[in-house]
Amino acid sequence: QVRLEESGGGSVQTGGSLRLACKASGSISTYGRYCMAWFRKVPDYEHKEVREGVASFYVGLGTPKYADFAEGRFTISHDYDKKTLYLEMNNLEPEDSTMYYCGALPFSYDDLCGPDMKPNYWGQGTQVTVSS
Repeated sequence: QVRLEESGGGSVQTGGSLRLACKASGSISTYGRYCMAWFRKVPDYEHKEVREGVASFYVGLGTPKYADFAEGRFTISHDYDKKTLYLEMNNLEPEDSTMYYCGALPFSYDDLCGPDMKPNYWGQGTQVTVSS
């Protein structure tokens, strides 16, 4: 139904910057009610793959929200006409090295749209590597 394609990952040195992009396509209804967000892979206590929220963006109102660790260094933005979500990452650290994913939740509301939301759709991910 809905396809999400991430791009913009790569390798940088400590202190460098990257801009990730997530383009949405396919059968999209009422795009203004979409909650879009960036996540990144972390291990849980059972060493199984989990994903933590980085930042979210409610399309209809243009409301950005950030996880505590992302506040100040990362900036989320959105281009409505291009249906593309962006994540500008500055002052990157080796601890930021992981797989970053784009997620989407249709028929959402602003007060329910945050970095901890549960997407209905996922992108394939893009790798970010920060070297020291």
